[in-house]
Amino acid sequence: MTGEQVFYIVLGAAAGGFINGLAAFGTALFALGFFLTVMTPVQAVTVTVTLTIFSGLQGAWVVRHAMLENTARLARFIVPGCLGVPLGVWSLHLIDVSVLKLVIAFFLILYGGYFTWRSNLPKIREKTPIIDATVGFCGGVLGGAASLSGALPTMWCSVRGWPKMETRAVLQPFNLVILAGTAVMLGLRGAFTAQTLAFLLLAIPVSVIAAQIGIQVFRRISDVFFRQLLISLTLVSGCVLLIREIL
Repeated sequence: MTGEQVFYIVLGAAAGGFINGLAAFGTALFALGFFLTVMTPVQAVTVTVTLTIFSGLQGAWVVRHAMLENTARLARFIVPGCLGVPLGVWSLHLIDVSVLKLVIAFFLILYGGYFTWRSNLPKIREKTPIIDATVGFCGGVLGGAASLSGALPTMWCSVRGWPKMETRAVLQPFNLVILAGTAVMLGLRGAFTAQTLAFLLLAIPVSVIAAQIGIQVFRRISDVFFRQLLISLTLVSGCVLLIREIL
């Protein structure tokens, strides 16, 4: 492993781990750019998905009580999401993934930009089981097709007005389950080569430590600030995704 590889892997693992620990999503958007500099696309995606799982397990433990208190709500997202993953994988033969990512980037920027400049964020408090299930299903499809499982659930949860623990109790396990399924599919396709495992041995400890730092910051911020953070990260994520696809 070269010095350049070590440098970019450490940067990517630190950036992805911190943002996942802080906001429960965003590992791929903030880490892939570093990894793709020194890895093949398959290696970069495999490392990113694995790091998301390790970071996600830490984050899920933080909100375990909130998860258990509302398992029905969580199931409304996860069950349809799992059903959507195979459809997303199958659709890879029919769609242009680059075009799909550009469309998602446009909506992330539009949504994040609009609500970033609003003085008051909306708070939808009514029960919306059908919308929850639809968002979960579409998130699963996007996860299988483009590893963007967190985009739609993050947009939806940020306007629900839930406390930060309840919001994270949806986003963290949803992304964890969907991307764990992706990791299994990657493993069946032989993605975990000796070199990829060597990259992971370096990246996992860095990601775990960075995620813990992010989690400590998460514990100290208010519910309102967390919602504003999700909105801002939505905007940033859209810009990062757009720039990556254009370049």
